Amino acid sequence: MPSTANEIVIEQVRSVAGLTDGLGALLADAVEGGASVGFVAPFPVREAAAWWQSIATDIETGSVILIVAREADRIVGTVQLRLAPLPNARHRAEVAKLLVHRDVRRRGIARMLLAAIERIARREGRTLLVLDTISGSEADHLYRTLGWTAVGSVPNYAAMPDGALAATTYFYRDLSG
Repeated sequence: MPSTANEIVIEQVRSVAGLTDGLGALLADAVEGGASVGFVAPFPVREAAAWWQSIATDIETGSVILIVAREADRIVGTVQLRLAPLPNARHRAEVAKLLVHRDVRRRGIARMLLAAIERIARREGRTLLVLDTISGSEADHLYRTLGWTAVGSVPNYAAMPDGALAATTYFYRDLSG
């Protein structure tokens, strides 16, 4: 499924073997840049790489589908599709960890990653996607622009990398139409 635009290649990877350093650098950059993606600063690249290794089995078994964006040999973006495993939930999935390195933003990479994740969700028979993001953030604006539906927000839900608490908005996207 590789697709290219502006020297960017979007692809699904089925293993993080050989990729944890690049993924770790991307995740550490996101945290350093203030993104609330589950971690607090300081967050060294080696700890970020270890986190990626901790979900390696989920990626290999397919319960987490990992998409990466590459520019040449460098990973510059990623997103995950976390498939709901329960019998009454096999129509839905969670979009998680949409990350684009700060030095390549504003090139449409996040949009390309989300388009790829939607194609894969459809392929997997998932018709409902959910995600959450910091209310009022650039990501919040992106999801609204792309037609995601905001459900509501929860105050003081997520800790930012500096420890400050922030509201989180929940979104969904209906792919059944």
